[in-house]
Amino acid sequence: MPLTHTKELFAKALKGKYALGAFNVNNMELVQAIVEACEEEKAPLILQISKGARQYANPVYLKKLIEAAVSVSNIPIAVHLDHGDTFELCKQCIDEGFTSVMIDGSHLPFDKNAELCKRVVDYAHKHNCVVEGELGQLVGAQHDDGEEGGGYSKGGVYTHPDEAVEFVKQTNVDSLAVAIGNSHGAYKFKGTQHLNLERLKAIKKALLDAGLGDYPLVLHGASSVPKALVQEINQYGGKLGEDAAGVPEADIEIARRTGCTKVNIDTDLRLALTAGIRKAFAENPKEFDPRKYLGPARAKVKDLVRHKVKNVLCCAGHAFD
Repeated sequence: MPLTHTKELFAKALKGKYALGAFNVNNMELVQAIVEACEEEKAPLILQISKGARQYANPVYLKKLIEAAVSVSNIPIAVHLDHGDTFELCKQCIDEGFTSVMIDGSHLPFDKNAELCKRVVDYAHKHNCVVEGELGQLVGAQHDDGEEGGGYSKGGVYTHPDEAVEFVKQTNVDSLAVAIGNSHGAYKFKGTQHLNLERLKAIKKALLDAGLGDYPLVLHGASSVPKALVQEINQYGGKLGEDAAGVPEADIEIARRTGCTKVNIDTDLRLALTAGIRKAFAENPKEFDPRKYLGPARAKVKDLVRHKVKNVLCCAGHAFD
């Protein structure tokens, strides 16, 4: 099956009240685990590639890995640039054949953000590509810089419903990532934090009242940082802080029913892969064959993805809607 456009997937997801899993990839094992899990669960899929992933793995390698996955899979798969930070990067990905790109100007003043987003939208729509924008600022690591990089924000700014309407009207962007208490990274919150679901409902209502229909919203920073994975990593030699915490899955389920059509998941994948590798090394300290520790780690990621698409996003079984 050829690559799919997120616009088509969004329309079906909004109608069916399920969300699409947008999973970040940067190596072969992650691609395999995610695609196999979604194939078995018959779930539509968005594979995300960040600027950092492109720098790490080389764009050509990632493109060929995804082409291989698409060639052996029957489910609809879209390829999305996550957190593109410049017009030039978005243009490059569009020209490479990405079916969706995100331009993240959320750190800019409203007018500059809208101007940058519209420039990307105008180019993308001429080349049969879909665009995601972002309004509001999340707490945590930005642009896949890592929590010790230069792009870590300790203070977030919630998305304002009226500004969301104005932003969509000015830019003609196809979907919008919103800030409603979600956060990037493994150390999202102190204690238990919930999404501001009333703010989400207000944004959806404002867009609907403005004549923009059942507009697709996107939830970034939506990993739940499962305690079991954190504990397993630490059990086998890791030193993750016990205050690592994520967005409760129950909140994500409500957000999905409220109209968050795309849910980004990255941190949870990293935790699962790391837990699998650490366990393999701890139990077999003489092992040096990468297949013997990457194989179990890949299986752990696959189990996680199956859980997400089946029990949280509820997109399992919707691949052929």
